[in-house]
Amino acid sequence: MMGEFKVLSKIKNYKDLKNLTKEEITDLCQDIRDYIIEVTSINGGHIGPSLGTVELTVALLMAFDPEKDKIVWDVGHQTYAYKILTDRKESFKTLRQYKGISGFSKIKESKYDHFGTGHSSTSISAALGMRVGKDLKGDESYTIAVIGDGAMTAGQAFEGLNNAGWLDPSRFIVILNDNQMSISPNVGAIYTYFNKIITKQVFQKPRQKLKEAINKIFGDQGVKIFRKIEEYTKGLFAPGIIFEELGFTYVGPIDGHSLFDLEQTLENVKSMRGPILIHVITQKGKGYKFAEENPVVFHGVSPFDKISGIFNKTSTAPSYSKVFGDALVELAEKDEKIVAITPAMKEGSGLVEFAKRFPNRFFDVGIAEQHAATFAGGLALEGFKPVAAYYSTFLQRAYDQVIHDIALQELPVLFAIDRGGLVGDDGPTHHGVFDIAFLRLVPNIIIAAPKDEQELRDFLYTGLNSGKTFALRYPRGNGYGVKLEDFKEIKIGSWEELVSGRDVAILAVGKYVYRALEVKKNLKLKGFNPTVINARFIKPMDEELLKRVLKTHEFIITMEDGVLNGGFGSAVAEYILDNGFSNKLLRFGIPDRFIEHGKVEILEKDLGLDISSMTDKISEFIVKKQPALNIA
Repeated sequence: MMGEFKVLSKIKNYKDLKNLTKEEITDLCQDIRDYIIEVTSINGGHIGPSLGTVELTVALLMAFDPEKDKIVWDVGHQTYAYKILTDRKESFKTLRQYKGISGFSKIKESKYDHFGTGHSSTSISAALGMRVGKDLKGDESYTIAVIGDGAMTAGQAFEGLNNAGWLDPSRFIVILNDNQMSISPNVGAIYTYFNKIITKQVFQKPRQKLKEAINKIFGDQGVKIFRKIEEYTKGLFAPGIIFEELGFTYVGPIDGHSLFDLEQTLENVKSMRGPILIHVITQKGKGYKFAEENPVVFHGVSPFDKISGIFNKTSTAPSYSKVFGDALVELAEKDEKIVAITPAMKEGSGLVEFAKRFPNRFFDVGIAEQHAATFAGGLALEGFKPVAAYYSTFLQRAYDQVIHDIALQELPVLFAIDRGGLVGDDGPTHHGVFDIAFLRLVPNIIIAAPKDEQELRDFLYTGLNSGKTFALRYPRGNGYGVKLEDFKEIKIGSWEELVSGRDVAILAVGKYVYRALEVKKNLKLKGFNPTVINARFIKPMDEELLKRVLKTHEFIITMEDGVLNGGFGSAVAEYILDNGFSNKLLRFGIPDRFIEHGKVEILEKDLGLDISSMTDKISEFIVKKQPALNIA
């Protein structure tokens, strides 16, 4: 694959950039783009954001040395070019594959990944901590945070900016990568020229001397007045007043695809005092027609044909996200009190159609998970039925709000928790394996997990009419293709006995219910005949059915796509212990470690959660615990 590239195949890493001509560096940028397109078309990944930061990455690596200067990328969506140029050129072919390199920054992967990422808006805080640490050690190398404009909607980004402005560190640079605007001629010409002027020493030295002179004559008040005049003057040219007010010197906006102008700007700001914010305008999907025309679709992708831009289809069954979105539209047509909230995940959460049909009842609050939860609580207090749609991994950020603002006040908010369980190629930062455990301990909350698409619809209907805080969690990917019927209400706390057996009972949650039925088939071939129960309500549990099962079955098996510590199996274990039962319990779920990236089926096999592995482990468990069991 590498032999196809004109310049990329000839260099080892970023250190070779200094040996290239301008023409070769330009060709290198095209090579990197082609390589990213090639790999993501096979492996999937975040193609759009990374194509947009190729020139920015090259400029950063020309101006700074990541062996001593710390470059912190926010989220990690934009790091592919950086990975390629920091000793991962060959291993980039393994992007997001099992045992391959991560799709995000990862400290254990490379010495050049200075902070692990996956969730947004952390780069400024992390980089500031590094900067202060460097200052305490007397280290004069640079610290740079690269953050996208979407990530700037999160409160933590501004908490970091505010603290940095107060601490006033030098050699601290924040690059705001703004890929929501097109690059107009005035940005490419006037603003580039303006920023060349204000970052040159011929401008900065007199500016600093004038501030020092004003301070001597008029004191701090005089400096403040001077700064206000300066901010007003710069405001005539650049929209950076908010950053100036936070204590940063604002530079921008500048064309993020004009590589050599960008590199010169980076070189110039290295000698400026205080924290610097550089506002860079880039284009998502730059250099790939389909990604440029559909930046939302090509933000994060599954494998696709790079010639046609058409995605590979793996299943004809609808995804759980689509089933949820369609069901919410159906219900909202009949109930005008239903409103939907998402923290910047409209497409991923299946809410595109809802937003079109009910624009006044749809609220995308940006990357602001905490706000989304409390905002939903406020809507509930006004008599609405808010549905707050999160990915499981991002709901972690709103945990305090779920407890204090929603559950404590018993507000009827429905949390639609997508991507529950292992999600695959995005890895440990995105696996939704903690929600069962961290929600289960919260009072006043109902937790439900559907076995299939129809049960998801029924749970949505039930939750919206329950008047309770209701958490509905479901997995990533396609359903089973079951026939969808009208909504029906499910009794809260009720389980479903799917097949009856004896001696062994399998209590399965969510996507593992159908798997439990397959395990039962295999166990019958071994002479066992387990009962299979759809434990669809994780909280409250069906204690009446559970008690009956414990009295009639010696061996209890639990299956869940969440962590074992504090999960559904733990709830069953607690019930057995607290109520004086002596059943033998075997739990299947996620062990006490972070799970790496890879295809879900590979990860599950590695964890012993596939049908064959669970069958073998259950039969071994029964024989070991009760060798004399009559299995005839």
